[in-house]
Amino acid sequence: MSEELLLEALKKVSYPGFSRDIVSFGLVRELKLEDGHATVLLAITTADASVPSKLNEACEAALLSVPGVEKATVNISVNITRAPAEAPKEESKPALSGVMAVLAVASGKGGVGKSTVSVNIACAIDRILKDRPGYKGVGVLDCDIYGPSVPLMLGANGRPGVVNGRIMPEIAQGMKIMSMGLLLDEDSPVVWRGPMVSNAIGQFLREVDWGDLNLLVVDLPPGTGDAQLALVQNIPVAGALVVTTPQTAAVNVARRGARMFDKVNVPLVGVVENMSYMLMPDGSRSDVFGTGGGQATADALNTELLAEVPLEVGVRIGSDEGLPVTISAPDSPAAKEFYRAARAVLARLGLIN
Repeated sequence: MSEELLLEALKKVSYPGFSRDIVSFGLVRELKLEDGHATVLLAITTADASVPSKLNEACEAALLSVPGVEKATVNISVNITRAPAEAPKEESKPALSGVMAVLAVASGKGGVGKSTVSVNIACAIDRILKDRPGYKGVGVLDCDIYGPSVPLMLGANGRPGVVNGRIMPEIAQGMKIMSMGLLLDEDSPVVWRGPMVSNAIGQFLREVDWGDLNLLVVDLPPGTGDAQLALVQNIPVAGALVVTTPQTAAVNVARRGARMFDKVNVPLVGVVENMSYMLMPDGSRSDVFGTGGGQATADALNTELLAEVPLEVGVRIGSDEGLPVTISAPDSPAAKEFYRAARAVLARLGLIN
C-alpha cells in the first residue's frame, strides 16, 4: 500500500461550502504512511472556525476507510482571514471598500501571455472609462507571487509606501498597481510554501489602500492552486476572463483550469485567444499555433470568445519597455482586439451599457 491510495481517498473530501475536493484545491501539503499510521498535513485559509474541525473529521474518516490504515492523524495549518470563505455572490456592497468590481484573469497553462493580456485589458478599460461619467480608476493586482511581471510590463519600479498602517499602491500608466515584484530586489527569488502565498495575497487585498476603483484586475498565476483559492476566499469576484492560445495543449489545460471558477460560483465573462496568428508582410495570416482553440474553449465553457489577439512584435516590445501596446499603438491589430475584449468585459460586468 502506498501514499497514492491515501491521496485517492482524500480526493473524496470536499472543502466545506465548495463542491471541489481538497486535493485538487492544493491543500494537502504532506502525506505519510508508516506501520498502519496515516498522517496528513493540510494548509488552509479561512475565517470560519468550523472549517478545520469539519476537515479533520472528514479526512480522518477518509483515511481510515483505506484498507490497512489503523490510525489516522490530521494536522491543519490555518491562515486566518477576515472574510468568510463562502462570501455571498449577491453581496450588496463590494468586499473591498470603494472597489466596484473585481475581474480575475486566469489560465490553466503558463506561457500563454496571461499577464500581457491582463495589463493590456486593464489599460484599455482605464482609457474607455476615463471618458465616461463616474470614472474612479482601474487597479491591477499581480498575484503571481513566484514570477511577478506586471511591474515590468507597466513600467513601475518604485517601492510602495505605508501611510497610517495602509500599504499605498504604486501608480503606473495612470493605474494603481501592487505586485510582489515591487517589494523584492530584481534577482531575489521567492521560496515560499502555499500558506505564505495565501497570506501575501490576503494582505494585498486587505491591507493595500486601493481607494475608489471602477475595476480591480487580478492577474492570477497559472493553475488552480493557492493563489486562486486565496482570492475567492477573501473577496467576491465579479467574473473571470480565461486566456488561452490556439494549440491543443493550451486549450485542454485552459478548460480544466477555468472549470474551477464554476465550482466556486465565479461567472466566466469570456475567453481571449492570445497569439492567434501572425500577420505576414504580404497581408496573409500564418497560423503559427494552429486555429480554433479559443473558440473551442469558449464553446466548452458555455461562454464567448471575446478576442483573437495576433502575434505582433509591438506587443512584445511594449511589455519589455513598460508601455503596453494599447497605449503605444492603439490602432494596431493587437490593440484593437484588446479594446474589443475590454468593452465586452465592461458590458458583462455591468460597468457600461
